[in-house]
Amino acid sequence: MPERELTEPVALCRPDGRLNPEAVGWSRHPLHDTDGIGRGLRGRLRNKRWEYWAFTSRRWIAAVTVSMLDYATLTEVWVLDRASGEEIDRTAITPLSQGVELPGTLGRGVASADVPGVRVRIEELGSSGGTRIRATTDRVRLDVVAERPAGHEALGVVVPWSATRFQYTVKDVARPARGVIEVDGEPAELGDDAWAVLDHGRGRWPYRMAWNWGAASGRNNGHTIGLQLGGRWTLGTGSTENAFSIDGRLHKISDELEWSYTPGRWLDPWRIIGDRVALRFDPFHDRVAHTNLGLIASDTHQCFGRYRGTVTADDGTVHPIDGLLGWAEDVRQRW
Repeated sequence: MPERELTEPVALCRPDGRLNPEAVGWSRHPLHDTDGIGRGLRGRLRNKRWEYWAFTSRRWIAAVTVSMLDYATLTEVWVLDRASGEEIDRTAITPLSQGVELPGTLGRGVASADVPGVRVRIEELGSSGGTRIRATTDRVRLDVVAERPAGHEALGVVVPWSATRFQYTVKDVARPARGVIEVDGEPAELGDDAWAVLDHGRGRWPYRMAWNWGAASGRNNGHTIGLQLGGRWTLGTGSTENAFSIDGRLHKISDELEWSYTPGRWLDPWRIIGDRVALRFDPFHDRVAHTNLGLIASDTHQCFGRYRGTVTADDGTVHPIDGLLGWAEDVRQRW
């Protein structure tokens, strides 16, 4: 069934900390007030907040994460040199919220981390309509602006597991990126092939969860196209995080998608199929991340590659996808 499109601001939580039923739905722009996450005793130690920015370009693929999980924080700066295949990764985990600040609601303040080995600052630029992301480690300096073109739309959606377990996510794809990524003292300017993607999250999760996420950004056949594809974690909730954008206009898909791939053979082709999506994903790099800290554990395969196939717009127009750069991932989480 079609999901409800929200067009007015709404609070994610009721005063008692439970999910506000009026918040369930999706939007083309961030409309949800999520300040209620973390207040009171509801869902104590289950609150999750994060800002994840990923960047793709001809030379570099990079990601910056600032997250708070109530009982710990995780901050990470990761860079892939596409020419050599070298990964550069710096991760810091600190207890409680030590060294990390995140705004309660998207766009209402600076997200920052000053933790051992990593410094990050993420801020909106006001009149320019973009977001500036800065990060520093012992080997990497990143200073990138994710531009927000006029009329650009981003998917916001609430996924309700129950009145006390729910997630609000904003997936913002196909943001043109400009700036510098510097590795080992050698700066490289991002060109017009560089794109930024935001994964913003505020919610209260079950302890165990698994998901698929795919995203891609670029220009095909004279159009700017962004793909936003999800799977598994939304099953049975009545919500999906599936959509794509054509020249900044969002096209929502309320159906679950079928993901086909072979675990253990991560660089084989993946297929993602639905009524309005028929895509093949050909990976060229598998980013592997395993964490087991007892209470927190994760197993991630984030594959980078290119998408080919078709997507069908709301008006029935079929848009070919030819070599769009992005990723597809398989994640199993205990947190």
